[in-house]
Amino acid sequence: QVHLMESGGGLVQPGGSLRLSCAASGPIYSISAMGWYRQAPGKQRELVASIDSGGSTNYADSVKGRFTISRDSAKSTVYLQMNSLKPEDTAVYYCNTVWGFPLRASWGQGTQVTVSS
Repeated sequence: QVHLMESGGGLVQPGGSLRLSCAASGPIYSISAMGWYRQAPGKQRELVASIDSGGSTNYADSVKGRFTISRDSAKSTVYLQMNSLKPEDTAVYYCNTVWGFPLRASWGQGTQVTVSS
């Protein structure tokens, strides 16, 4: 089982930046992709950004140009650099990974990001 541990959430003013980290443990060699989702109150969980084993990235239209997903060389930690934050970015951010064969998913516990003045 791949386990995920997130860190880096908090309170930031509009226009500010935050960096989220997600460290994976367990059979990380079997990871196919990692990503970040978010869920705001009363809304469905949505994909924010993802990165696959080849390094290809995918972003939600709402964060393109502001957020950047990356990972370390060991491919065990994924980061989400969030710039030019807006109040509508306020949500609980969850790290996700798809791993193993057959594919299965693991989720982190979530980290709160609040953008407010």
